[in-house]
Amino acid sequence: MSERGKVTAVFSVLLAVCLAGSAFESQILESLRPSASLEETLYISSPQALKRLSLGYGGLLADIYWTRAVQYFGRKHIQHSQRFDLLKPLLDITTGLDPHLVIAYRFGAVFLAQKPPAGAGEPEQAIELVRRGIAANPREWQLYIDLAFIDYFELNDYVAAARALEDGSKIPGAHPFMKMTAASLAQRGGDQETARILWMNVLETTNDDMMRDNAVKHLRALEVDDVVPKLEARVQAYRARTGHVPQSFREMAEAGFLRGIPLDPVGHPYKLMPDGRVEVVDQDALPFISKGLPPGQLPSLFDYSSAASKDAASNKDKDK
Repeated sequence: MSERGKVTAVFSVLLAVCLAGSAFESQILESLRPSASLEETLYISSPQALKRLSLGYGGLLADIYWTRAVQYFGRKHIQHSQRFDLLKPLLDITTGLDPHLVIAYRFGAVFLAQKPPAGAGEPEQAIELVRRGIAANPREWQLYIDLAFIDYFELNDYVAAARALEDGSKIPGAHPFMKMTAASLAQRGGDQETARILWMNVLETTNDDMMRDNAVKHLRALEVDDVVPKLEARVQAYRARTGHVPQSFREMAEAGFLRGIPLDPVGHPYKLMPDGRVEVVDQDALPFISKGLPPGQLPSLFDYSSAASKDAASNKDKDK
């Protein structure tokens, strides 16, 4: 082995030891102070400094920080936290170490944009992150879709969403739906049918398993949010005619108010409550729904942790 190789090997071992020590110390601090924000464990906040210390393994270190960002987000969400103070710094470090780790921009923006406790409630920070992703990866037209989604769903800015899709549609290889959907957004943004079009096109144009799963779950949620009010209206119509709330959907079907027992998108029968409300059976199987929940129940959120960690792990060898 050459002298240079020996030096690299020694410093690689030292780096691994330092990272392991930092992780161990973080675990100790978390166990001693579980309510702390853990800001104190982010000892090096500069991506440039970390990149110099990585000895050419910036991509590997970016994967480590991306995994940590996902774990941090998942823990905060489970705790129904209203603050995600460490999320943006972790995403900044991740994308600073590897500006081409597109998954960090795409899902990091989702984590930042959604309202607490589903996310950090920082759509402007999410937009800034996606714009940095576009600057570093100008041929990734999917990032323009992410930008449009934040404008549309979080900021209700349909003009900006249409502009983002229009800009992305000009990139070679961009899917034709972007230009068509941009026109739809500009004309009638804000209705549920446009949201359905957006998610359907994501489902049809992406090969990423996480994005497809996310689109399926949102499409199911749109279906539930459309069906539940209609079922509750049928219940009230039955009550107006008979003078009492039906005890079951079967009773309504036998009276001709329904064609059969209504099923939710995952195949479970809807629940008819004694007061006439309609609820889903398994809320965790239908994240993102706003209808069909018990009073005061917050929508559940799809857990990206496992899939995102797996995706990050697949990038570990990119710099070797």
